[in-house]
Amino acid sequence: MSDVHRDHLVELIRGCPWFMEALGAARAVLGTAEWAIGAGAIRDLVFDAMHGRMAAVPRDIDLAFFDEADLSVEREDAIESELRRLAPGLPFEARNQARVHLWYEEHFGEPIEPYRSLGHAISTWPETATSVACRLRADDSIEVIAPLGLDDLFAGILRRNPAQVTETRFRERLARWAYIDERWPSVRVVMG
Repeated sequence: MSDVHRDHLVELIRGCPWFMEALGAARAVLGTAEWAIGAGAIRDLVFDAMHGRMAAVPRDIDLAFFDEADLSVEREDAIESELRRLAPGLPFEARNQARVHLWYEEHFGEPIEPYRSLGHAISTWPETATSVACRLRADDSIEVIAPLGLDDLFAGILRRNPAQVTETRFRERLARWAYIDERWPSVRVVMG
């Protein structure tokens, strides 16, 4: 991962009040556990900045955590509830990446193996530009987790991550994003 891209991403995050609020709330709830905020929240932040836009609060803020000891939906719900109490204006979605394999086939039609870690889960997220997450460490530094790098994110490229997403599913995702051309006219979709 390029230090320049990582430093730029950290600068964008630090300059975004809602993102810093989300990171602070997540750290307060999950502490030193394995967690990160990423996916669309980071993609939207970077693509908005590329187009001179203020970073709007996204439709949802994906908080991923990894807890093999408690695979219950109740654990996710409790974390979301606490996050919303600490940051009531933010639309958190907390998902335990250690339990994704339990519901993935029902939701997407194909089974997957359990993830081995949070980094492993992030490496399978749908697009290369959304396979990125970050967390606020105890010393207030921001750790960036980008197993596929940051090049596509900062080049404004939406490319399918073949690790787990079929071309059909990628096309379905794109069809739901009718706003892309208007909101981010320089973003390029790369098929294949």
